[in-house]
Amino acid sequence: MELATLVEKPAIDLAPSNLAIAGRYILTPEIFRTIEQTPKGKNNEIQLTDSLLLLLKRENIYAHHIEGKRHDIGDKLDYLKTTVEFALKRKEFAEPFRKFLTDLLAAH
Repeated sequence: MELATLVEKPAIDLAPSNLAIAGRYILTPEIFRTIEQTPKGKNNEIQLTDSLLLLLKRENIYAHHIEGKRHDIGDKLDYLKTTVEFALKRKEFAEPFRKFLTDLLAAH
């Protein structure tokens, strides 16, 4: 889908959609010139979303809608939950890790 705009962490009541930017990009080399032109934003840092908004004025940007569960590994507890969930999905880790968790829970 072609993007019309992007918003960095909008307030829920101001969000233009229920979609999220998952931080996986394939960008043209033009992004580097655009980053150099991007003013500092939140926390006095250059935000990639701001650069992408500038780039959007010069070229089309497309998104791919991905079905699935989103993991917020910027949150410490969610990072731990994600690690456990993915470990239990891996063939080589699932059973020994499940045993580890069961033993750990039994000990506490």
